[in-house]
Amino acid sequence: MNTQYDMISCLGGRPVNEDSIGVTECGGLTCFVVADGLGGHGGGDTASRLAVRAFDAVFSEGCGRPCTDLLPEAFLRSQEDILQEQQRMGLPSQMKTTAAALAIQGGQAVWGHIGDSRLYAFERNKVKLRTLDHSVPQMLALSGEIREKDIRGHPDRNRLLRVLGVAGEAPRFEVSEVWPADQFQAFLVCSDGFWELITEKEMGKLLKKSRTPREWLAQMRDTVEQRGRDTDMDNYSAIAVMI
Repeated sequence: MNTQYDMISCLGGRPVNEDSIGVTECGGLTCFVVADGLGGHGGGDTASRLAVRAFDAVFSEGCGRPCTDLLPEAFLRSQEDILQEQQRMGLPSQMKTTAAALAIQGGQAVWGHIGDSRLYAFERNKVKLRTLDHSVPQMLALSGEIREKDIRGHPDRNRLLRVLGVAGEAPRFEVSEVWPADQFQAFLVCSDGFWELITEKEMGKLLKKSRTPREWLAQMRDTVEQRGRDTDMDNYSAIAVMI
């Protein structure tokens, strides 16, 4: 299967980039991961970096094993590594991260997430599937109290219900069912700093105009940058994958 990808991770208007991204390729298995750190004071960027490093370690060491086994392991190792670093640094409340990851192996795709970093799956230049955020606005949308499109500007959009780095509980990540990868045209894995500034409809329109992941990502980035200009723009990161 000919899978192409491109990725970006940018400061936005912030002094420190607390996002981390990574791609691991090993023996016909590819894992794409985006993590968005929370906490500031050096904690958020450390947490996201540890998560991406844990995904790389699990998928590199597990080369040849099913990605359906490796994906949950990667979330669990991320949690373990972050908690260990919290203890070492004495920063339990300032070292947490979201994560979204896509694994493709043998023509199959599976993804997982925790928090509000998202995966989108596209078919015929439209969003076919997306992960549901572990956030207060997403819960309000699911209960019918707000519309789905109102999640982006909701005052509680940064209130997350699940993240990596919470001591005393197993990380409550979600993993998808297995899908035929070629059922989809493209995937987008991104942090909230990215998807908050571009609509799903715009993502699809720009995908239709793009021949490569680089073109698609560059056009989406232009939209994100334009919308974020002259605001307290968050870090933003994304990995675009075309099947």
